[in-house]
Amino acid sequence: MNDVSDTELKKVIGDFLEMGHADNIAAMFRREPRYLSWTGELLQDERFNVRLGLTIVFEDLQATGRELIARAIPSLCHALDSTSPLIRGEAVGILGIIGTAEAKELIMKMKNDDNSQVREMVELALAEY
Repeated sequence: MNDVSDTELKKVIGDFLEMGHADNIAAMFRREPRYLSWTGELLQDERFNVRLGLTIVFEDLQATGRELIARAIPSLCHALDSTSPLIRGEAVGILGIIGTAEAKELIMKMKNDDNSQVREMVELALAEY
């Protein structure tokens, strides 16, 4: 039996999100929570539907419990350091969905981001608290 590498699996996840199968990916993340640690990396995908799909996945997983989705926080910390304001904003949005105290602290650190759209995402995320 051939094992699928993490790199190949990340590509498959991105492809499924691109095709609109966020429900399948949410189910996959529930079964294997370690995949949540790939969130920041998956956000780097240039395809809009992949990034949107991740947001949908987290909204779906939110009902499962914050403890599960909080596993994505370390990878989102890296995304907050991205040179791309788009990626930083997406990371802020997902942190807002996660909704833990740690996520809120990270969002607060982005309040003075150089990019106005990131700052707007911060305001939206904080409004959810």
